[in-house]
Amino acid sequence: MSCNGCRILRKGCSDNCLLRQSLTGLDNPQAQANATLFVAKFFGRAGLMSFLSSVLESQRPALFQSLLFEACGRTINPVNGAVGLLWNGNWHVCQEAVETVLSGGALRPLTTEISAPPENEYASDANISGQLNLFTSQKRSNKEFEDIGNELQIGLTSSRGKKREATPSEESGTTSLESGFVSQNDQNGGEQRKLLRLFL
Repeated sequence: MSCNGCRILRKGCSDNCLLRQSLTGLDNPQAQANATLFVAKFFGRAGLMSFLSSVLESQRPALFQSLLFEACGRTINPVNGAVGLLWNGNWHVCQEAVETVLSGGALRPLTTEISAPPENEYASDANISGQLNLFTSQKRSNKEFEDIGNELQIGLTSSRGKKREATPSEESGTTSLESGFVSQNDQNGGEQRKLLRLFL
């Protein structure tokens, strides 16, 4: 017999079905079907199955629940999702959205502005400006940078007026690694092999 997830998605079901294992956290068969349909519409059927197949069987119910909360959070708060609702102290809104989905209701994005996160009691203007000063305390003048640049002789060519060597053509020789314990000097009649210089 098909599980409620496969039945609503109209796909074949087996004894080791990914959806059957994932829906064990929901007792109501209609809630299982509603949740599966909503998550599959949000992430796509193939995406949902890919997510579920990437974790162990014991972790699938928790993953499915996480995907359900994120899908609900992104539907009602498209910018920040479930994490944004949690951060802003509006987790109850996400929980209500999940309950709406489980009961078969439809979700719409929130029309009111979500409140900003609570201000951290440790954050202050003095602390923030102190952090900014860490990056600006070691300013150097343009003259110092010019001096360093002249010392390093930074440029596109290593010496002025001298052209670089021509790039080898496609017919140029290549090197290969030869296995064995015979040294390269012995193989080439005492000559050393030249390596192709690619990065000059």
